[in-house]
Amino acid sequence: MNEGKDNMRDYKFTVLVECDEDGLYVASVPFLQGCYTQGATYEEALENIKDAIKLHIEARRALGEPVPIEVAIDEVQVVA
Repeated sequence: MNEGKDNMRDYKFTVLVECDEDGLYVASVPFLQGCYTQGATYEEALENIKDAIKLHIEARRALGEPVPIEVAIDEVQVVA
């Protein structure tokens, strides 16, 4: 995490993007409860989730709540 101007920090979060039944792309951040958005394209959904994450962080700070830090990201493959 880097600190820059005005106490700004770089954050990394896992983003889940799914295509719904209407063809819209829905992006969410499982680590930030309630942080989700959508877009007409995959790229638009990714841009929109960046804005949603920024707003989520701003809201937490305004309430005096800590911003959670995602520690590990990994994938697990299961054969069933």
